[in-house]
Amino acid sequence: MPASTNTTKAIVAYEPQGNRLNLKLEHVNLRDIGADELLIRVVAVGVCHTDLIFGTWPSEMIPYPKVLGHEGSGVVLKAGSNVKTASAGDSVLLSFQSCKSCHSCKNDHPSFCKGFADINYGGESDVYSTDENTIRGSFFGQSSFAERVIAKESSVVNVSHLVTDEEELKLFAPLGCGFQTGAGTIDKVASASEKDTVVVMGLGGVGLVSIMTAKLRNCKTIIGVDRTPERIELAKTLGATHVINTSDKDIDIEKEIRSITDGNGSSVTVDTTGNMDLIRAGMDFTASRGQMIIVGVPPPDALLNVHLITFMQTGKMLRGSIEGDVTPSEMIKWYREGKLPIDKLADDFETALADMASGKVVKPVLIW
Repeated sequence: MPASTNTTKAIVAYEPQGNRLNLKLEHVNLRDIGADELLIRVVAVGVCHTDLIFGTWPSEMIPYPKVLGHEGSGVVLKAGSNVKTASAGDSVLLSFQSCKSCHSCKNDHPSFCKGFADINYGGESDVYSTDENTIRGSFFGQSSFAERVIAKESSVVNVSHLVTDEEELKLFAPLGCGFQTGAGTIDKVASASEKDTVVVMGLGGVGLVSIMTAKLRNCKTIIGVDRTPERIELAKTLGATHVINTSDKDIDIEKEIRSITDGNGSSVTVDTTGNMDLIRAGMDFTASRGQMIIVGVPPPDALLNVHLITFMQTGKMLRGSIEGDVTPSEMIKWYREGKLPIDKLADDFETALADMASGKVVKPVLIW
């Protein structure tokens, strides 16, 4: 254990070697908390592809070294003088940061905060330090790849009234980003119903929770798309009525989906991959008046050409979803009711991280 509340262990991301993560587990110092911040003892943190993306981006985009991690759960050690959300001893989930003052924040859509990218992706300098380096923190207002973190109040969700012990806190850690994104995209953003035919492209943590939520919403047809046999089989058990394996290079995904849907296409299409070929295909096979929702992070310079007359005539909607436009509390209730079996998705970080990119593991979780 750290010697004091101002020292801890953290996984520090240094400038990548090519496209490979350059992570080191180090003892670091924390600065003191501010009036609107909390000191959190992290019990677990989910590993999201967003962490992998921001750990390999060029240094001119977001400088190194830095502590990533944005799916944390833990216990409050200390709260700043202005904090009202939680106090010492409370169990909390850590989610994204918002400004609380822009139009979206004031109207209960904080995931579409005007300053979302700046305050979540860039973080802040000098949150951590060693004898050799100052280290950026406050990634998504938390940087929860550390045993102890300084969290912004807007990133903290108090779940003391919903959890029974720290074992549940470990399970619920991914609710702060990936799992809430999948659930909220289907439930709140798409408002999917029993009339909908849903296609989910990419069956990682976000995609599989999207499948679960589509089943919870009684969607009539639920199609899972992935290239990994293990994930495809899991999707079947979680609610997918049909699956498509894209590891077959000869497969025509649009033809397959139109065959399943009597030629109509999907009324709700969710892409969790950020793969531009799949996004373009999704725009094509989404039905007239259907929704194409982009969740996965495309390449920074990605553009999508849309033939506007066709787009107008079909009445399709192209949408983005950030964090599912929700907070995690409702999903805990669904889990309690047996409607959202997220316990089937989490794996231990130390044995699973190496397999995340290959698709063998759905959701690695680091247990501190």
